[in-house]
Amino acid sequence: MQIVDPHHIRLRVFERGSGETLACGSGACAAVVSGIRLRLLQSPVRVSMRGGELNISWNGDQTPVWMTGPATTVFEGEMDIGALTVEA
Repeated sequence: MQIVDPHHIRLRVFERGSGETLACGSGACAAVVSGIRLRLLQSPVRVSMRGGELNISWNGDQTPVWMTGPATTVFEGEMDIGALTVEA
């Protein structure tokens, strides 16, 4: 996480086995909550990631974390599970 100002951060997320991801909503929420708890950030916070931007709001303990932003399909695929054999 790079703090641009108290209401804006840049975030890069790496997942084990996959490498860097374009975006991560749960990671953005965790980064903002951590930054607010450390008094480095103030809600709401704009989170800039390679895949786009999210807005995260949190009003402190015992309150929900709110995330808003666009959703974009980045992958589609098919899997033939009929070919799998399960042995007991």
